[in-house]
Amino acid sequence: MKHPLTLALTTAALLPLAACGGGDSAQDMAESSTPAPAQQAEAPAAMETEQPTRSLASILAAQPEDVKARYAFRQPQETLEFFGVEPGMTVVEALPGGGWYSKILLPYLGEDGTLIGADYPYQLWVVNPGATDERRAQKKTWVADWTAEAEGWRNEGDAGIAAFQMAEMPADMQGTANAVLFVRALHNLANYEDEAGTLTSAIEDAYDALKPGGIAGVIQHEARPDMSDEWADGSNGYLKRDFVIERMEAEGFELVDSSDMHANPNDQPTEEDIVWRLPPGLATSQDDPELQEQMRRIGESNRMTLKFRKPDA
Repeated sequence: MKHPLTLALTTAALLPLAACGGGDSAQDMAESSTPAPAQQAEAPAAMETEQPTRSLASILAAQPEDVKARYAFRQPQETLEFFGVEPGMTVVEALPGGGWYSKILLPYLGEDGTLIGADYPYQLWVVNPGATDERRAQKKTWVADWTAEAEGWRNEGDAGIAAFQMAEMPADMQGTANAVLFVRALHNLANYEDEAGTLTSAIEDAYDALKPGGIAGVIQHEARPDMSDEWADGSNGYLKRDFVIERMEAEGFELVDSSDMHANPNDQPTEEDIVWRLPPGLATSQDDPELQEQMRRIGESNRMTLKFRKPDA
């Protein structure tokens, strides 16, 4: 069963956050004596060359309170460290949406880095019965539109920006990335795989975009192994761990590590449930405060966290 609700809620779940410089103030040098006139003239120029330290911790601390409220479930510092993301890297972010992670990555990657947004293949919107003609028209200009929006999130010293739609990655992006991040992005791709090959094209793009030894990081709503494959096909938001590993390895990736940092044992869906019943969407309890509170107590979804590597050439 295909849920048209899937795509709208996945996009809406990406919270907006204000752009920030993400920097710590430089420390003034203590003066032990009165400088000579020549030294006084040179001091301002010397100070202008100093660059503020922008650690990941300081960037995260500078985010708005509504963004920081989700750190308990998203754990952005632990996540980026686990996947080995570092300043100066080129990182592909699948389904960047409104920029929840983008606005953290831009200052963290820094001026020597590049953030590349990658949206769903256009064909996904063609076969999705819930997509309107207006939505499809918007997706035809997504690369230019998202790039222009993301430029508005940048501050001086932030990473450069580029973008592509999956299945249409430019040749000059191949072999340029250090990491590709699929953060809660695979379920819709799996949902429309049979109709449009969307999951296959996305994983192929990830493999081709990476340098040898590059990392593909996956965070995905996880279905229990005992649940039916039909229910865990992505249409309800969940996928099975073995399915994800099988599809990534089929393209040539090696599974090198996994983590329980995003696991939530309180999330125990039945086969009548969808992932969007949980925070932040609360899609099934908008008119039921009691049910809504029950969903809040469960928290965000149970998620697998998998680290794959593209083998060396």
